[in-house]
Amino acid sequence: MRRTLVIMLKEPRPGRVKTRLGRDIGMVGAAWWFRHQTRSLIRRLRDPRWQIVLAVAPDREGLESRIWPADLPRAPQGRGDLGDRMGRMLRGMPPGPVCVIGADIPDITCPRIAQAFQALGSHEMVFGPAPDGGYWLVGAKRAAALPNTLFKGVRWSSEHALADTIASVPGLRTDLVDELRDVDTKADLSRL
Repeated sequence: MRRTLVIMLKEPRPGRVKTRLGRDIGMVGAAWWFRHQTRSLIRRLRDPRWQIVLAVAPDREGLESRIWPADLPRAPQGRGDLGDRMGRMLRGMPPGPVCVIGADIPDITCPRIAQAFQALGSHEMVFGPAPDGGYWLVGAKRAAALPNTLFKGVRWSSEHALADTIASVPGLRTDLVDELRDVDTKADLSRL
């Protein structure tokens, strides 16, 4: 069973991606940053220990895009909130452990991804917390079907997102890996 790393990303169009950052630095600048950040992330995370799948949005535009590497498989994120889309990726990948990450976290490295997959050896789920109460990574061992309650009742984009997600999978053994920060504002950029 192969490990799968899913990278959630959007087409880097001004006004459609990183809009909070765009309010600080302009929508064109935010889209430019996201495009280059994502390309760098994909290059860094290529590793024979896992297969990368790009979860793209909007679906059709992302599947046809020439921005992302043509050799990597793509899957449409589909409709719904973040939980619906991540749940679809966790459940829909080939057999084996799956980790899902966002594309706007500059400090993600191969050793951090390897650490998350290693944690799935003795836990059903793993999370990479963020300082704002959210998370940059969610992973599932998938030895059994994921509970239908996964991501139900999560207050997305709040300081409760990680706690709500863990509460949505009662009885599953979960683990945490390194805390990392995403980039949502100009202040986040200045910390890089």
